[in-house]
Parts: sequence; structure tokens; C-alpha cells
Amino acid sequence: MIRDYTNIAANERTFLAWIRTGVAVIALGFVIERFNLFLLAMATEAGVAASLPGFHRLSSPTGRYGGMALVGAGVFLIVVATIRFLHTARLLEDEAAHRPQRTHATLILLSSIVLSVAAFSAYLAIG
Repeated sequence: MIRDYTNIAANERTFLAWIRTGVAVIALGFVIERFNLFLLAMATEAGVAASLPGFHRLSSPTGRYGGMALVGAGVFLIVVATIRFLHTARLLEDEAAHRPQRTHATLILLSSIVLSVAAFSAYLAIG
């Protein structure tokens, strides 16, 4: 029997959930970037670029850079999840370890996500 199996399994489930979230964020970044490219190509091909009221927003690099930022954020989530998983696994193996101290990394990550969502929402509301 594996000692403290429930905690080890919970650590692995949490790690896999973070990995799924990171992959979803990466996929969303790809979708945003490719959809922006698709809209630009369709508007240019149809020759309606000048008559499109919101074409200035389509032609801006926000969609491309926003998608790339989400891909980077997804990769960052996967890296942080791996580091936290390994750190927690080491703490679980150490018999003399006390409860791990909470770091501020989770709060910083949550704050950056909230600020990013607020910035994208403000950009969409203004434009």
C-alpha cells in the first residue's frame, strides 16, 4: 500500500486539471489568432475593407498579439503547474515536512488574469 495515497492522487488530479486549463488557454489563443487572420483575409478578398465599419479594429494587431499572449499564458500555466506539482510531491514524500506555506504566486496569477480580461473587455467596449 502506498503511504498517503489519497494526498498523492489529489496532487496528481490537481496537476492534470491545471494542464487541461493550460491547453484550453493555448487553444483559445490559437482560435483568436486564426479567426482574426480569417476575418482579415475575407474582408480583403471581398474588397469590402473600406466599407466595413469596424475594419480598423480587424486590421489592428490586437487579435494577433492577444492570441499570442494567450498562448504564452497557457505555456506559463503549464510550467507553473509542473513546478507546483513537483514541489508538492517532494513535500508529500518528506515525512518531517509541515504544511507548505502558501505562496503569493496564485494571487499574482489570478490578478494578472483578471486584469487581462478587464483590458480585453474595455477594448471591446470602447471599439
